[in-house]
Amino acid sequence: MSLLKKLTTRNVGTVDRLIRTLPAVAVLILWAGGMLNGTALIITGVIAAMLLVTAITGMCSIYAMLGFSTYPVKQG
Repeated sequence: MSLLKKLTTRNVGTVDRLIRTLPAVAVLILWAGGMLNGTALIITGVIAAMLLVTAITGMCSIYAMLGFSTYPVKQG
């Protein structure tokens, strides 16, 4: 399988996607409550954004490089 095919194949399952969404929601709540600002907000915001993008797209490049997947394989 080519690298491009590996990087564009879904490999993040439903439970994994929900778990990846939680930090983004937590950062949003902490920021809105004024408990997170400055450098800490930037660092956690970038990490949360990366997790949210992988949750939305269902594709994780790290999983692809490691040959790992939580996405269910369709039988048939």
